[in-house]
Amino acid sequence: MFLMGRQGVILISHGTGVTVAMGAAILVLPFLGAYVAFTTLQAGFRHQRLADLIAEAGLELDTSGLPRRPSGRVERAAADAFFLDVKSGLDAAPDDWRQWYRVARAYDIAGDRKRAREAMGRAVDMEAREARGTA
Repeated sequence: MFLMGRQGVILISHGTGVTVAMGAAILVLPFLGAYVAFTTLQAGFRHQRLADLIAEAGLELDTSGLPRRPSGRVERAAADAFFLDVKSGLDAAPDDWRQWYRVARAYDIAGDRKRAREAMGRAVDMEAREARGTA
């Protein structure tokens, strides 16, 4: 961050329009990178906290019996059937963060990363509200 900041100041000190713009952009990049790193770590810690709570409750998903490809990924048809099974728990208890966590993991196993992130975000938010007592 220091080296990038130094380069940004040097470019700005040249005083031409292009170097000032480049210098300003370079000064912003370390802060943007720090923000992204912070939010990524924060999300990881929150997800790990939920994983620990799920493990303590004995609600982890068991994928050991699912057929796998040579790459180690669960076969698509099995992952889809597994997802539907896990989603039935969410349909029965849509206000339970544990079910949202399990669905997020099932989405991940099925290869749908976008929906997995959305469901995990919802689980994190719901658990945080429950922990604060504002569920």
